[in-house]
Formats: sequence, structure tokens, C-alpha cells
Amino acid sequence: MRAWRVAELGEPRDVMSLEELDVPTPSESQILVRVLAAAANFPDVLMCRGLYQVKPPLPFTPGVELCGEVVAVGSKNQEFKPGDRVLGSSSLPSGGFGEFALMEATRTFSAPDVLDDAEAASFYIGYQTGWFGLHHRAHLQPGETLLVHAAAGGVGSGAVQLGKAIGARVIGVVGGPAKAEVARELGADVVVDRHREDFVEVVKEITGGRGADVVYDPVGGEAYQRSTKCISFEGRILIIGFAGGEIQSAPLNHALIKNYSIVGLHWGLYAKENPALMRECHEELCKLAAKGAIKPLVSERLSLDAMADGLQRLADGSTVGRVVLVS
Repeated sequence: MRAWRVAELGEPRDVMSLEELDVPTPSESQILVRVLAAAANFPDVLMCRGLYQVKPPLPFTPGVELCGEVVAVGSKNQEFKPGDRVLGSSSLPSGGFGEFALMEATRTFSAPDVLDDAEAASFYIGYQTGWFGLHHRAHLQPGETLLVHAAAGGVGSGAVQLGKAIGARVIGVVGGPAKAEVARELGADVVVDRHREDFVEVVKEITGGRGADVVYDPVGGEAYQRSTKCISFEGRILIIGFAGGEIQSAPLNHALIKNYSIVGLHWGLYAKENPALMRECHEELCKLAAKGAIKPLVSERLSLDAMADGLQRLADGSTVGRVVLVS
């Protein structure tokens, strides 16, 4: 089979090479799938750079999120059979940027019929992260104001749609007019181009000075620091990640004075700590997809040969919507 491999760490375009490999064999807990589609995610970039909390052994195939057709199953699998169309996380070092990939059965779900392969490949990480963050951790309520950073990105785009599905007023922060258009298409009530406007002032104006009830922050650094200037009394700032490259320090005296909460979310831990809740989350997300309330916005469908370039453009911040490998 053909697959991209990373043998040394660095920028995706520099360290990814397309190679001919043996088709992997699933362990007793794994599933072998033919890759139908695999979405690019920022963790793929960070793994190539060696900067992610998960560090697969070299060499590895990136692609942490995919949709595939089951080819073979391990002896412990009781749920899936060959021919099933599934989605979920790959089992590194055998990632989704290849013709075949391995998946752990506990992190694999049936793909909803309402989504095509590229959409299904983009349905797992962003939407599960958004559901756990907004529902389980921040308890976002109808009528509250949700501020989403990187609202046109892979994680932020899901949060915009889920916030609207809850009944919140959503303010999306993006960088540039193309991404602003994406955020509007996703359903954001107000879109702020951070290159042209100060989102702090916009939030204060929109909320009559109260501030945002929930901030969804996958960027970190200055985005977090500025968000503390427009968080409401008893607001909640969700720490999703640090795509901006800077892990901020939080002055806790400020949180005390303003009575807001800083809420961490390591969504991947739920696979170990509460897998039943992940199943419940998937069922709820499928219901929302069936109603048309949420749908991944796939902007680019790339061939396997083009995937290193696509991941590099994601790393550079020049992509809009989801970038997906399609077989």
C-alpha cells in the first residue's frame, strides 16, 4: 500500500514522504480499514514537529481522524464486521494518510449515512471536542453568548454549529475575509476579523458590556489573554488547545476578582476514563447531523499525493474549512 511516512521531525512538507508499505495487521483490539477519507488536523502538524503531547514512534503515518471501510477485525471485536463504514481515530503509528489504516475498536464508531466520506472523516475530533466542551464542561445554556476563536478552523467550526444548536448567540473570531465568510456560512451570528477589529470591543458592544458567557479557545496565547478582558461574571473560558504556538500563563487573581472559571478540556482522556460517554456523545451528534443542525464544512478534497502540501498549508494557517484526503 502507499502511505505518507514521517521519519524525522520538522515541518510536514519537509519530513513527510510517500512510500510503499506492507498493509498492517490488526491486533486483537484493532480494526483494519481501507481509508475512504482522512481529515487534516492540527495535532497532525504538531506530531510532525514533535510538539504534541502524543509522540508516536518514528517512523509513523500521520492522519489522526478518518472514515474507512472495515477490511479485517481483531479477535476481541464484537461490534464491527468487514464492509462496515466507520469513523474515528487512527491507531498510530498507522495513521489515516495512506490507503489502509488501523483503528482501535473502542475509538471507532459507525459513520452516519447523512454524511459523505469526507464529511464523516471530519466528524469525530472537532464535534466530539465541541460537544464535551460546550455541554459537559462549560454547560452552555440557550440564550448565552459564546465566543469562538479560530471559528473557521477544524475545531472552532464545530463549536460554532454546536453553539447554535444549543440556542446560544455565537460570536466567531477569524483571521481574514475568506475565513469570515466560512464562519458566517457555519451560522455565527457575529463574525470578527481580528485583522480589522478588536474582538474585545465587539463582544462588549454586542453584550451591552456584560461579556461572553463562554469562550471557546483552541488558540491560546494572546487570544486567551484578550478573552479575559471580555469574559462575563461567572463566565467560563474553555482551554481547548494552543494552535497559536504560545501556552499562556493565567493570572489567577484576575479569575478571582471577576468570578470566572478557567476550564480545561483534554477530550482524548474520555476514551480511557469514560468511553460510554463518548458513545452517548456520538449518538447525540448523529441526531443533530440527521436534523441538519451540524455538518462539517469540507473546503478541499485532496488526493493522497497532495496531502503533505495540504497539511503544510494547514500548519501555515492558510486553509479555510476542512482539508480532507479522499480516496
